Amino acid sequence: MSNEDLTKEQRILRVMKRVLTGIAKDTYTRPGHRHPLSDETVEDIRNCLSLITAREVELNKAAGRSMDQRPRFIDEPQTSVVVPLTVPDSKDKDKH
Repeated sequence: MSNEDLTKEQRILRVMKRVLTGIAKDTYTRPGHRHPLSDETVEDIRNCLSLITAREVELNKAAGRSMDQRPRFIDEPQTSVVVPLTVPDSKDKDKH
């Protein structure tokens, strides 16, 4: 899904998630070293990310989309095949 297909709220959520995860990556410290952010700030970032994810789930459910959508390369082979199944109508039985 491209940015043009997203609502303003979805774009805001996507950017906020990217910013917060960027902060987490940029401030990563090795075990045993003191983290530059306070424990309270780290917990606030986790809470924000949880709220963002929960809202994304709500928006996707309301739009009828699943959360398992991932970007794909054009030449990437399909891993599944969709086969439409229809139940014959009683009117169709008379035609045979």
